[in-house]
Amino acid sequence: MKPKKAADLIKRAALIAGIATYSLLWAGGCSERARVGKAEGEEAVAAKDYEKGPHGGRLLSDGRLQAEITIYERGVPPQFRVYAYADGKPLPPAEVTLRIDLHRLGGRVDSIGFTADQDYLVGDKVVEEPHSFDVNVAAERRGTKHAWKYSQTEGRVELSEEAVRTSAIQIETAGPARMRTVLELPGEIALNGDKVTHIVPRMSGVVREIRKNQGDAVTKGEVIAVIDSRDLAEAKRQFIETAAALDFARKAFEREERLWKKNISSEADYLAQERAYHEAGLKHRSARQQLEALGIGSAALQTLLDEPDSILTLYEVRAPFDGMVIEKKVATGQAVTDDEDLFTVADLSTVWVNVTVYAKDLNAVKVGQEVTVRSDALGTEVRGKIVYLGSLIGGEARSAVARVVLPDPGRRWRPGLFVTAMVVQEEVTVPVAVKREGLQKFRDWDVVFVRVGDLFEARPLELGRKDGEWVEVLSGLSSGEKYASANSFILKADVGKAGASHDH
Repeated sequence: MKPKKAADLIKRAALIAGIATYSLLWAGGCSERARVGKAEGEEAVAAKDYEKGPHGGRLLSDGRLQAEITIYERGVPPQFRVYAYADGKPLPPAEVTLRIDLHRLGGRVDSIGFTADQDYLVGDKVVEEPHSFDVNVAAERRGTKHAWKYSQTEGRVELSEEAVRTSAIQIETAGPARMRTVLELPGEIALNGDKVTHIVPRMSGVVREIRKNQGDAVTKGEVIAVIDSRDLAEAKRQFIETAAALDFARKAFEREERLWKKNISSEADYLAQERAYHEAGLKHRSARQQLEALGIGSAALQTLLDEPDSILTLYEVRAPFDGMVIEKKVATGQAVTDDEDLFTVADLSTVWVNVTVYAKDLNAVKVGQEVTVRSDALGTEVRGKIVYLGSLIGGEARSAVARVVLPDPGRRWRPGLFVTAMVVQEEVTVPVAVKREGLQKFRDWDVVFVRVGDLFEARPLELGRKDGEWVEVLSGLSSGEKYASANSFILKADVGKAGASHDH
């Protein structure tokens, strides 16, 4: 073995032995420092293909100087802490001058300087997420300069242009957007209470025929059931009798009037007959109006007079307007009373949206205000206006009800469906915004996948105001950067398959 090679092996053995000895001492007496293992909210980082130092960081060596690079973030924002060694033995941090340049995807460079603190060098800037970058380390000790380079990535995936096209991943450029600040409130679809009616027979009897069932469409005036009613027969009989009595009283009055005009009959007899005629007319009008109140029209009444042998007991229950039978509570042969619910008919061409408005939001909601109603179940949304705002209701919720009337010709907005009502509070232009659809959850962050060439990287964002389409970006993304605005879940899935980890 050559002398120089042997010397190098001896030197390396001494370094490893020194670090091992220091590791044992450090582990026993410095429990307050960051250790390898589970950080708060993160899984322990698996062993990497680089050498580690006593504090679990990346160990870099150049001649006699070694530097252990760690990112510390327990109780503080992420910061670099660097431990220095000479020949495997800890160095006072003040002996080393250090700078780290982080080259991020997209060309951004973060330059971090260091100062001595306790037994390590601490960076003067927060190490912003994601911790995915090319690292250039420059150190100097006693006039000797040292340099290292390495890379660490997370939340990053490579996709060719063809793969992006095949996956239908859409790319947008972050920039200004006109946003409508939206207040999102819970709501529920209900029947239009102004167009729902409970049908009662207004005549007791026995159901002879049912012509409509639940779910059937009806038109105004259409017969939906027939009832055999003795009460109706009695009312019709009185109508017929009073019609005959009126006709007789009319003829008697006309005769008495002729005799009185010829001075054959006395005035008293004439006036008595006139009174009898008016009383017969009053009784007949009363009998007629009673039948008209039951929905029997003039043609049907005339038929009663022209066809005295017609059946008097049949009462036809008719639909009050165009709509649908949404409830049926009657069966053929059933005896019913004059105030009993037989059917519920609703006009479903419009529905109500009953929106819960909490006390803190009442000042932001007004009658006439435009509202966008969104259903996640239907995957659609529609616009309407607030037509009613109720008073504040007590209780724990402390809320009021706002009402929106929605046209529903296709009958998609079914009563009982939960929805979200988005009330526009203001319109504003923000410097940077991204499409709402492009946002994904990655670890504990809201992210978009930024694109640089064929690389996509999860970029954590601080978000601001939202509307139905846009989300304001307060930090994490600059105007002009490209990101995946649709189908970005594919990128998230690919990152998951790659086993992304948080490498410190």
